[in-house]
Amino acid sequence: MGQHEHDHEHDHEPEHVHVAVVGSGFGGLGAAIRLRREGMTDFVVLERADSVGGTWRDNSYPGCACDVPSHLYSFSFAPNPDWPRTFSGQRHIRAYLEHVADTFGLRPHLRLNHEVRLMRWDNDALHWEIETSRGTLTADVIVSATGPLSDPKIPEIPGLAGFPGKVFHSARWDHGYDLRGKRVAMIGTGASAIQIVPAIQPEVGRLTLFQRTPPWVMPRVDRAISGAERRLHRALPFTGTLRRRFLWGIRELQVQAFTKRPEELGLVESLAKANMARAIKDPVLRARLTPSYRIGCKRILLSSTYYPALARPNVDLVTSGLAEVRGSTLVAADGTETEADAIVFGTGFHVTDMPIADRVVGADGITLAEAWKDGMRSLRGATAAGFPNWMTIIGPNTGLGNSSMILMIESQLNYMADYLRQLDGLGGRGGGPRGVGGSGRVALVPRPAAVRAWNHRVQERMKRTVWNTGGCTSWYLDEQGRNTTVWPGTTAEFRRATREVDLAEYEVIRAAAAPVRVPRQAEKPAAETRVSEGRASGRPAGARSGARSGTPVAKETVR
Repeated sequence: MGQHEHDHEHDHEPEHVHVAVVGSGFGGLGAAIRLRREGMTDFVVLERADSVGGTWRDNSYPGCACDVPSHLYSFSFAPNPDWPRTFSGQRHIRAYLEHVADTFGLRPHLRLNHEVRLMRWDNDALHWEIETSRGTLTADVIVSATGPLSDPKIPEIPGLAGFPGKVFHSARWDHGYDLRGKRVAMIGTGASAIQIVPAIQPEVGRLTLFQRTPPWVMPRVDRAISGAERRLHRALPFTGTLRRRFLWGIRELQVQAFTKRPEELGLVESLAKANMARAIKDPVLRARLTPSYRIGCKRILLSSTYYPALARPNVDLVTSGLAEVRGSTLVAADGTETEADAIVFGTGFHVTDMPIADRVVGADGITLAEAWKDGMRSLRGATAAGFPNWMTIIGPNTGLGNSSMILMIESQLNYMADYLRQLDGLGGRGGGPRGVGGSGRVALVPRPAAVRAWNHRVQERMKRTVWNTGGCTSWYLDEQGRNTTVWPGTTAEFRRATREVDLAEYEVIRAAAAPVRVPRQAEKPAAETRVSEGRASGRPAGARSGARSGTPVAKETVR
């Protein structure tokens, strides 16, 4: 081959990066910031939309706001002294994320309008091949930060396709459609619906709320944060830190009731009923709005305007789900018929069956969705058996029922950083070119036994939680009735569990062409080898080398 031909072929090789982050919400931007702070610049952030923000970009429906206090719903390393309210709205949270992207110099790493269509692990090259809507690239490591609230779920309703009016999901709000004077059907009574109902009730002609299961709703103690408070937080940053720690501590104290003593939540139920009684004077309507399950089994919702809106004369409550659409007539499961001009679905997201899992193909040639067909399972909410050098932010059993997900995200960023350090120490990033002692020479994949052990512990703890014993069916549960969503402990416990990577839970995969350097301590019996020794040397303790049959790589099984 001539030099010209060689150069021409080289020009068409896909771009290679050390790390590809998928998604630019809190998880994706947090991962990018942590990479920069770890001294890594060889990474990209792939985003399918034209701007950052994740769920806070997608959800722009009327009344959209966070149900976690602002000073707790932000990165600890990027405090915002200028939050305008104790519970900030979507517009301000999205602006915060844009500000974070600018402040930490993330713009050069962003690949907007790059929807990831397929991620396939290459056993020979020990890297990921990534197909996007704008071309292909390869990466040593993938950090999937698409989040569980990214793909809206609209139920299959007979006749829906023939509805002559407007139909959209709360996360895909059509701001070009004028609701004034219209007959609007709101499907669902989750966190989005209780914000949308009071926001649109004053302007619609008639609002019909389809409620399969009533939520528990506590008052939302929201107020504007004064200029004096903001000046104080700017001048003395530690005051903002103290505020954050106070908010965090209160929520940590609540965890015991959710995870170990659900019977203690009776007092909270009384407060929620009092909140309802203040606005709903009709005893019949009050009975229809009172849940029959223990508070906390579904996420506790916060609103001081939801119940007053339901008491207005232009609002109807149907205590049944939508079963069929006949032209402009909506038929509930109990036979109730309603005429509508527009249908708004507040029916949640694909949480336990995330579509991104169909686009990840692992070492054995199966998709993550196939690997998780009996339920999502991961190691410490981050890595999955059979998927080398792949990790997720906000993975299985990392959700919270009472606190800020940013706390969990930051814990997972600690784990991600140590994972990459371990790869570096094992030879995952070297001084030579790719394929010759440089990046792409080593991979880490969790041992199936470690994944099983971790998930067994999580599910055992889950048995006595309110989410499993409270008597409800929630989006926390998958089709098998298994809670694969929520973390059954405190955020402090999770942070301890993800502070560093335990190499004993992983197998090290090396390219066959590279000689495998077996640590001296591997010559000892496994029982005499300590993981801490392996960590100190940057290599797995008690490693064994050997080629995997049929695959041109060598594994070092850490025991």
